[in-house]
Amino acid sequence: MSLSDPLGDLLTRIRNAQRARQTRCVAPASRLRTDVLDVLKREGYIRAWRVELERPGVSRIEIELKYSEGEPAIKEITRISKPGRRVYSKIKELPKFYNGLGISILSTPRGVMSDTEARVANVGGEVLCRVF
Repeated sequence: MSLSDPLGDLLTRIRNAQRARQTRCVAPASRLRTDVLDVLKREGYIRAWRVELERPGVSRIEIELKYSEGEPAIKEITRISKPGRRVYSKIKELPKFYNGLGISILSTPRGVMSDTEARVANVGGEVLCRVF
């Protein structure tokens, strides 16, 4: 099954799993998805993730969601740049999200990184999503 927005699908799976209070979530594997999950792990929004081989040539990602006192670590996760409307930002024009409490995930020439990492590296790029 082909998807027009695989990253949007991943974010929706995470959002739905947390609303249902599940501890794990499963999604098809791709390089962009694993890069975004790396950022979420580094920033402390998920516990862990791993790629499992479902059958030859087909992999899936199992994501272990994080909760704090029964509340999900991710309160809001939204897709910003969509297939129909790409959103790019220079690093100096990138606004802080919830006064710096939330993060934006960017796809830059140096890879996928959070907005704080992009500010340190002084690179802009496509704003993929925002997480709070």
